[in-house]
Amino acid sequence: MGKNQHVVPHKDGWATKGAGNLKATKVFSTQKEAMNFGRDIAINQKSELIIHGKDGKIREKNSYGNDPRDIKG
Repeated sequence: MGKNQHVVPHKDGWATKGAGNLKATKVFSTQKEAMNFGRDIAINQKSELIIHGKDGKIREKNSYGNDPRDIKG
């Protein structure tokens, strides 16, 4: 499993960052662009996409790898 990807507010718009990275992987003018980019990385790395709001708080998580929840039907 790769690094979780975070979509976070940035002084120039929105950024996608790997978990623990100091620098943004890429910066975008809209949150939607950052989410799409982060989703592609998370799918490729079988990790999670964690989307933060303007206030920096987590507002959504999407898992594209091993889901930590044990769902049995």
